[in-house]
Amino acid sequence: MQSDSPVPSASQVRFPIGLGPYDFSVFAGVLPEDKFRLVKALQNAGHTVGMCGDGANDAPALRQAQIGIAVSTATDVAKSAAGIVLTEPGLAGIVTSIRQGRITFQRILTYALRAIVHKSRQLLFLGFGLILTKHAILTPTLMVISMITGDFLAMSSTNDNVRPSSMPNSWRIDTLTIVGIALGLFDLAFCVGVLSFGALVMHLDIDTLRTMTLVTLALNGHAVFYVVRERRRIWSSRPSLLVVVSSIVDVLIIGTLALGGILMTPLAPSIVVSILAAAIVLALVMDQVKAWLFIQFKMA
Repeated sequence: MQSDSPVPSASQVRFPIGLGPYDFSVFAGVLPEDKFRLVKALQNAGHTVGMCGDGANDAPALRQAQIGIAVSTATDVAKSAAGIVLTEPGLAGIVTSIRQGRITFQRILTYALRAIVHKSRQLLFLGFGLILTKHAILTPTLMVISMITGDFLAMSSTNDNVRPSSMPNSWRIDTLTIVGIALGLFDLAFCVGVLSFGALVMHLDIDTLRTMTLVTLALNGHAVFYVVRERRRIWSSRPSLLVVVSSIVDVLIIGTLALGGILMTPLAPSIVVSILAAAIVLALVMDQVKAWLFIQFKMA
């Protein structure tokens, strides 16, 4: 739609919520305040708005938009009002900025979801272990080992391969929390099952149970990470080399300490291998649960 007439007010402009990639409207000869009103109209229609400008008269619209973009030759007023300032001529930087922003958002989302899952499971599991064994299920030394080795994978996730979303992202912390707690309870059931099997079926002593708990938490932590790093199915994308190397190093450290009885009671190789196999099954099953939850809460 092209018009040289004054732009109507934001309440009079109507944009469809399902605005597609090839749907557009053109407003020509608009006044500076009309740019601001157009941004407001799009926002009122439910869209995430980006505004690109270069002059002082663009500043109100740049500040109102979710993301204001000032070109490299923009005035100081426009640059101060914008959220992004391009440093090179042309508009190609806009595409790069959007892509990098969405990649960063997905990495933050992975970190947040993983943290919610772990926090939902951790306290309840330690409490269950205390009730079951009448002892603390992890010593301070084992807790330190668990935190240090777990950080390898957490830090490497900042360099993981990420698929940027096709649409603008927005925080839905309530939905994210619900999904994280649901996955955390599923994870809790796995940890409780392994510990109960070791205590009630295998009749392991408390020190051996502590080593088993450390191995379980380490391996199941990897299962959770590989499930939540991907919005689709676990095999939909390949993790980065740094993530794979960090994962291998983590497993080797925990496995060596557990099998060698270093700083803990040694654990039989058959038990370590069994927990590893169970963690792989957990990842596949939890991935199915995650996919269902993402569809139900429209997070896919």
